[in-house]
Amino acid sequence: MVPGVGVPGAQAQQGSLLDAPATAVRRVTAAGVRLPVARVLLETAVPHLDRLFDYLVPPELDVAAGVGTRVVVRFGGQDMHGWIWERAGTTTHPGRLAAIRRVVSDLPVLTTETMRLIELVAARSAGVRSDVVRLAVPARHATTEREERERPTPQLPQWSPPSTDAWAVYDGGPDFLRELGAGRAPRAVWTALPGRRGQVAHWTTLLADAARATLASGRGVLVLLATTQRAESVAADLSSALAGESVAVLSAEHGPSRRYRAFLRALSGRARVVVGTRAAAFAPVSNLGLAVIWDDGDDRLDELHAPYVHARTVLALRSGSAGAGLLIGGYTRSVEAQAYVEQGWAVDLHARRETVRAAVARVQVPGAPELEAEGPSGGARIPSLAHRAVRAALAHGPVLVQVPRGGYAPLVACSRCREVARCGYCSGPLAMGRDGTITCRWCARTAANWRCPTCGSRRLRMVQVGTTRTAEELGRAFPGTPVVTSGAREDHGVIATVDARPRLVIATPGAEPVAEGGYRAVLLLDGAALSARAELGASSQALRHWTNAVVLADPQARVMVLGRPHPVVAQALVRWDHAGFARRELEERAQLHLPPGWRAARVDGPRSRLEGIFERARAAGFEVLGPVAVPARAAGGPGAPEAQPEPEATRGLIRTPLPRGRELAEFLRLQVREASVRREDPVRVELDPTVLW
Repeated sequence: MVPGVGVPGAQAQQGSLLDAPATAVRRVTAAGVRLPVARVLLETAVPHLDRLFDYLVPPELDVAAGVGTRVVVRFGGQDMHGWIWERAGTTTHPGRLAAIRRVVSDLPVLTTETMRLIELVAARSAGVRSDVVRLAVPARHATTEREERERPTPQLPQWSPPSTDAWAVYDGGPDFLRELGAGRAPRAVWTALPGRRGQVAHWTTLLADAARATLASGRGVLVLLATTQRAESVAADLSSALAGESVAVLSAEHGPSRRYRAFLRALSGRARVVVGTRAAAFAPVSNLGLAVIWDDGDDRLDELHAPYVHARTVLALRSGSAGAGLLIGGYTRSVEAQAYVEQGWAVDLHARRETVRAAVARVQVPGAPELEAEGPSGGARIPSLAHRAVRAALAHGPVLVQVPRGGYAPLVACSRCREVARCGYCSGPLAMGRDGTITCRWCARTAANWRCPTCGSRRLRMVQVGTTRTAEELGRAFPGTPVVTSGAREDHGVIATVDARPRLVIATPGAEPVAEGGYRAVLLLDGAALSARAELGASSQALRHWTNAVVLADPQARVMVLGRPHPVVAQALVRWDHAGFARRELEERAQLHLPPGWRAARVDGPRSRLEGIFERARAAGFEVLGPVAVPARAAGGPGAPEAQPEPEATRGLIRTPLPRGRELAEFLRLQVREASVRREDPVRVELDPTVLW
């Protein structure tokens, strides 16, 4: 026990071998202080310190040291920041309590609801609460805080429930809106249609109706999107539709001052509508009535650092904890969202068949007969029938060509033996630039004198073609037609919009510009590269990428999927059956004992550590796979790592049926804490990962 510091308070986690022996509860008194004991959560990622420690509140700090405030305390011979989780009049510490040294700010930025959500997220992810607090509360900006506290409270507008007519095209839509207006907490998974030509309202218009219904019931709204650019665009649409209502945008990209200002506006109730990126899932919206996440299949909504939790999961936990409505929307349907529907936890909002046919462009997947009829060109990457469709469409407007990868030739191989070319320094995949330079995709070194280790050849061939090479080929095929590229690795970056003039737009998935009036044709190239990858969720991601490109097309446009796409994924796109595809994927994953059909934990660390954890997991009745050496990701595949895996790293899975999911999280949390006490090599635990191996 650290001198001068009490044992964990009454709300600390129980049942661990690390818990201190039970001691008598004694009352603490201090002149002029009603609740003189502050139970503090230290700001540290050390797992076994993830508990509450009792400190004495000096009389001069009694008012300032409220629950939810940030303080400085003495711990282990040094000053540490922490958060007051509770105030109490008793302690189990037998000795003298150390006093709080100072209060960083008397503003309680952690609300009771936020603290409850933090505990739920940490428990579900087998994580540490301080890691969750780091996501929930942005860094303090003293000047901004002072300005916001001096700002007068504005008069908030009063709203009446909106008409349900625009939602009538979706089965269950009007009922969802009425439930929100009545102050209840409906939960729904919504497959939206592209809004164009007055047939179907755009999804942001429908979102504004849902927000207005929630505001009419006296409650707040939270909307999450994958990127700051999208968040700002949606916030502008909501501000326009909800004239007079303050809409805050909360994003880490905005910098400390602007981010903290938006956070304080939500905390104070000045902004009842908050739009943001994944960390905004914890935004302290006052009396939250509706939480919305758009396009939840986007991997940018998944937290890459501890506690490795998806924003969709945070909102689902928050919906249940705070009694708020939840809307998971998108043009496609994630397997995780479909699991909520299948469990009866959320309802399905979808349009009727005839409405879908009128609103969505027709999708074609040329089969073997059609391609063989084209002669030798039928075997080309872009066959002649696609060239004819592009030529006809360019007479009326822009054409979109989606390419899975950016760059010129993102993967090359030996021209003689077809062995994938790898870097001699780090074994990373080699790529070719437009000028013929060969570089490593992992360490960026130039491979000037590459020689195939298998056959000795020095000649290379392109295995994968990127956007730059595709733009060159189409520029030669359609001389005089403007060609633009859009993507994170392109010279001009990601382009947001293009006008209605004829042009070829070559873009990577997620970087497609919005065309004025819609694209007149869409080509989805290299279908197998997206849909046939041997990775969990590859087919779902392919369908999502293709769908988000198709909705940018005019309803009368032609859409072609080329490059031997996986037939099941391609047919789901043709039929526009996203719920059916997600249901099928969910059933397959349940049979394979994979999330979200089962709960699974991926554990990374030294082999000796994993073997001990896995032995105890088997004894507890969990299903275990591994450990095995951490493999390098498929060279050149979407999402390939930028660094070489650590040597001697191992990985394994621990799985269990859904009813025992909480038990699995508690088991892993205990293993991590006890290893921390013994100062053993750390392990990385990720619950329900999107990447298994």
